[in-house]
Amino acid sequence: MKTVGAIIVDDEELARRLICEMLAPHPEIEVLAECANGFEAVKAVTERKPDLIFLDIQMPKLDGFEVLELIGPDIAVIFVTAYDAYAMRAFDVHAVDYLLKPFSAERFEAALARARQRIGQKMPPPAELAAAARPPTQYLERFVIRDGTRVHIIPAAKVDYLEAQDDYVAVHSGGKTYLKQQTISSLEEALDPSRFIRIHRSYMVNLERVTKMEPYSKGSRVAVLSDGTQLPVSRAGYARLTELLK
Repeated sequence: MKTVGAIIVDDEELARRLICEMLAPHPEIEVLAECANGFEAVKAVTERKPDLIFLDIQMPKLDGFEVLELIGPDIAVIFVTAYDAYAMRAFDVHAVDYLLKPFSAERFEAALARARQRIGQKMPPPAELAAAARPPTQYLERFVIRDGTRVHIIPAAKVDYLEAQDDYVAVHSGGKTYLKQQTISSLEEALDPSRFIRIHRSYMVNLERVTKMEPYSKGSRVAVLSDGTQLPVSRAGYARLTELLK
């Protein structure tokens, strides 16, 4: 049987030890690393390239949702969590399994069997999964962006604007640009609509950065940001902006 490389991510040592014990009867599964926080997890995923991750959600520094955004789409994930039922339903929709603490050995075996079926299959982009799992009343407060083994954390309030680039979004903040694998449409749903406005099919802007709107050519306008950046504004975007800038 093919060896499966696994990483265990949980800030509680006892929880990591329990999973190791439950994996003991499965010699085909090799534990490549144990991680106590999200930063360690992202580094281990980049360096060890596991097939499977046991991932806690409620952790300091980076939570499980944010770790999920930063890993590749080829990794099977078993969430080990005490998170709410809304998140569980979202995971089910995307065929991502979970273990609700405390869990039995039988439930662990069922999750492991389900994960085995997922290994090697393409999952939806991790950021899309994380966005789907976020409760509708909880807006995105910060962006987590992976650059090799490094992780950038950018508070939403410090983002100037977002620019769609195929399946990626360029996050512009303080004169720097960070590339995130996520669609602008999913970010539009995740961000506070009173702060971030979709002004064009390719652009969202932080409303606090908009200083004025100017005509650009016949029937078109641009939004001028506080740093002088000019962004195109569609007719629908113009209607949204004028309503909020009253």
